[in-house]
Amino acid sequence: MSTLAGHTDPLHAASGYRAGRTLPLRVELVRQLKRRRTLIMAGILAALPFVLLIAFAIGGDPSGRNGQVTLMDTATASGANFAAVNLFVSAGFLLVIPVALFCGDTVASEASWSSLRYLLAAPVPRARLLWSKLVVGLGLSLAAMILLPVVALAVGTAAYGWGPLQIPTGGALDSGTAAQRLLVVVAFIFVSQLVTAGLAFWLSTKTDAPLGAVGGAVGLTIVGNVLDAVTALGHWRDFLPAHWQFAWADAVQPHPEWSGMIQGTAISITYALVLFALAFRGFARKDVVS
Repeated sequence: MSTLAGHTDPLHAASGYRAGRTLPLRVELVRQLKRRRTLIMAGILAALPFVLLIAFAIGGDPSGRNGQVTLMDTATASGANFAAVNLFVSAGFLLVIPVALFCGDTVASEASWSSLRYLLAAPVPRARLLWSKLVVGLGLSLAAMILLPVVALAVGTAAYGWGPLQIPTGGALDSGTAAQRLLVVVAFIFVSQLVTAGLAFWLSTKTDAPLGAVGGAVGLTIVGNVLDAVTALGHWRDFLPAHWQFAWADAVQPHPEWSGMIQGTAISITYALVLFALAFRGFARKDVVS
């Protein structure tokens, strides 16, 4: 039996052994939920709406500049607006961190603890181990993106009341429609962050340093944002996931425009699938010694 390869000779497999039953998702989920970094990240995301609430209380209601009204200027109009503003201010960077953390720390941390080889010797097939960790990492990332607007909606409703979503360009969406559109926004933000998840997960299979995987994914995501700001690149920016990260704003309009979100979704999923494939392919051939 080869313990480092994570495969079992079928002639020597233990009676009752089933590869598909090793490292169940619920076991991996409980392990990750109990980790301190998960609790800290949940606390940070839950605290953001309160920080913005205090900022508005100290600074007063936001108002348009030079006669122009933006989404930020409507933050105190209703709980729905407050939730939308929380997503707006966090989508570009803050929500990148939990995705990079949950997907980049998952495999590398096992290697840093010298427990990865023991998991493979259990034996847990390599593909099964990566699949379990990837599903849980993505699940926690999605939970983080849901937690923020849910807390923001509750805090905003308590502070500013329950009402329609006021649109900066004029008009409003009733509460039911606003809730549906915010769900679409969260779903798109999650899909747009799949590239960061793919980068983090791939780097996690390449290094024994969790900070390197997480930091590398965040750093490359920032590089993508910087490149998108270089207007000289012209249409080449259309191939950057960062170029479409705020396309969700088209969903909170009286007549939503979906083309930008569709293009952004296609770009993100394509990059993510390539990165996930590289992670599985590389880890299958990796000599695990930690």
